Amino acid sequence: MTSASRADSVPGTGAPRRAPLTWAAAGIVVLCASVAVAVTIGPADIRVADVWSVIAAHLGAGTTAGDVSPIRDGIVWDLRLPRTLLAAVCGAGLAVCGAVLQSLLRNPLADPFVLGVSSGASTGAVLVVVLGVGGGALSVPGGAFIGAVGSFALVMLLSHGLGGTTDRVVLAGVAAMQLFSALTSFVVMTAADAETTRGVLFWLLGSLGGAGWSDVWTTAAVLVLVLTVCLGYARTLDAFAFGQDAAAALGVHVARTRLVLLCATALLTAALVASAGAIGFVGLVLPHAVRALTGPGHARLLPVCALAGAVFLVWVDTLARTVLEPQEVPVGVVTSLIGVPAFVLVLYRTRRTR
Repeated sequence: MTSASRADSVPGTGAPRRAPLTWAAAGIVVLCASVAVAVTIGPADIRVADVWSVIAAHLGAGTTAGDVSPIRDGIVWDLRLPRTLLAAVCGAGLAVCGAVLQSLLRNPLADPFVLGVSSGASTGAVLVVVLGVGGGALSVPGGAFIGAVGSFALVMLLSHGLGGTTDRVVLAGVAAMQLFSALTSFVVMTAADAETTRGVLFWLLGSLGGAGWSDVWTTAAVLVLVLTVCLGYARTLDAFAFGQDAAAALGVHVARTRLVLLCATALLTAALVASAGAIGFVGLVLPHAVRALTGPGHARLLPVCALAGAVFLVWVDTLARTVLEPQEVPVGVVTSLIGVPAFVLVLYRTRRTR
């Protein structure tokens, strides 16, 4: 095997890495098939052909088939399809944020919630639901987004005052996470009734049950924007793998790059948490798994992470809404149950290849 072919092989396996376009094409096909099949799963008798017919009709590309009743049309277009697409967008966004933060902070345990964004969003949502902050003019997602942005601003202020290094950013994020988690618990325990507490806790664990088309378009727009920014910094993120000093020696403006990417990932995380609550382990586990397949190059890693995260969360949400039907399981509970053993396996395989 030549040095060039070794450079293009998966570490520890000798297997060749596939070209980025091959991974992307395969991922898009799998994602489209996953969405179409996931929409059919549930108590209503819906076929994949019905899903495509409904989509084509609503996009003006055809008319619904005669055997697709208005009820089934509503189930597909108004209920299941936006929920499934929101799951795909959230999975993609969380995986991309995790990959960027792990490289930027040089911490394999970094995930989208390391900056305290999730805890801040939870506090904002709880203040709206329990205390009625905003007087009815502020929705739960709006309160969650404001809380997430406020938490991130606090983290940036604290980390800047402590020196602004990557370890200080992580420590400031942990401090903010604990602060806002405590505030959330205090408000729920002192001001919420039993029913409200149950609803808040379900949302805090991740829920896609209230997904609508506005959530899909908003989060998808933020995802496209942030993914474009991160891909623009792909070579810079590769340089960060050698450390900040090495990156600076290569001409990277370390402080500015870190600020731009932290703000971008925080914005995306805030939008995702505001729409779907806190869904853990997606951004922690999937980047490691994808990195083992594609290698560390971010021009290849980030798009594949997005596709893998989308497919993963589509099926996790499908499992969460059907495993105990008619009762739903919070999506974050399922991702944790799957993510913990998967993360242990990733760590074990990483250990073996070193």
